[in-house]
Amino acid sequence: MTAQMHVPSLLSRAGAVSALTLAAVGGTLLAPGAAPEAQAATSHATKALGVAASKKGAPYRYGAAGPTRFDCSGLTVYAYKKAGKSLPRTAQQQYNNTRHISASSRQKGDLVFFHSGGRVYHVGIYAGSGKIWHSPKTGSWVKLDRIWSSKVFYGRVR
Repeated sequence: MTAQMHVPSLLSRAGAVSALTLAAVGGTLLAPGAAPEAQAATSHATKALGVAASKKGAPYRYGAAGPTRFDCSGLTVYAYKKAGKSLPRTAQQQYNNTRHISASSRQKGDLVFFHSGGRVYHVGIYAGSGKIWHSPKTGSWVKLDRIWSSKVFYGRVR
């Protein structure tokens, strides 16, 4: 369910609603449990995703965090910083500092962490449809790729 319900569904669920109530809510109503923080988080994630996508083709460089070269966690740090959020520098630290979510709860802009033996070794930004923006390795560049492993965790930036 989205954070907003339009008036027709409100009327059908709540019965008669006064014109004063409709005027007060401006034709929309926040769904129960939706918070302005949730909407802000989605906004930051969407902006970070756009920033990452705008860096398509930027070369990989170990330890680089932009603006023209990136390693995997450097790209996520850069993208989220431009979106107004601060992330720690490494993929493992980023995983430790995000709200862990299930694959079924993932949304565009969430972080995708690749892991092996309990250690996070790579991070990208979820782009939807099973794809991520990431900066994979030496000799490569920022690009959109399919998630290639089932050994992933998902995290939402707070």
